[in-house]
Amino acid sequence: MGRVNKIDTKADYRSVMAKIDGLMAKGSGNVSAEELAEIRRLALLAQGYEKKVYVVEAPSTLSGMIEMRMFEMKLRQVDLAKKLRVSPAKLSLILSGKQRADVEFLKAVHTELKVDANFILEHA
Repeated sequence: MGRVNKIDTKADYRSVMAKIDGLMAKGSGNVSAEELAEIRRLALLAQGYEKKVYVVEAPSTLSGMIEMRMFEMKLRQVDLAKKLRVSPAKLSLILSGKQRADVEFLKAVHTELKVDANFILEHA
C-alpha cells in the first residue's frame, strides 16, 4: 500500500486501520518519530472518513437531548439533578415522560446544559 492521502471506500478505511494497527503493535517504545507521525496522519484520515460515513443524528426529544448532554458531560443522573436544581426523583419522572418539565427546569436545561432555546420550545 502506497502513501494514502484520502479514504474514499470501506476497503481503503480497513487498509488504513490495518496499517495503524501494525504500527501500534510495535509498542510505544519501539515506534520511530516518523512512524508516530504516520500514525497521527492516518488516524486523522480515518477520523475524517468516520465523520462522513457514521453520522449520529441529534436527539428528537427533550429527554433525549438531556440524556445526550448528560453523557457528553460525563454526569450521573444524581449529579445532573443537582446541576439542574431538582430532585433525582423529579428528574427521573421528567426524563421518563411521567411529569412535564416546568419553566424553572427548562431554564436550567438551557443555561446549565447549553441546550438551544428553540429546541426547548419546540420539544417541551
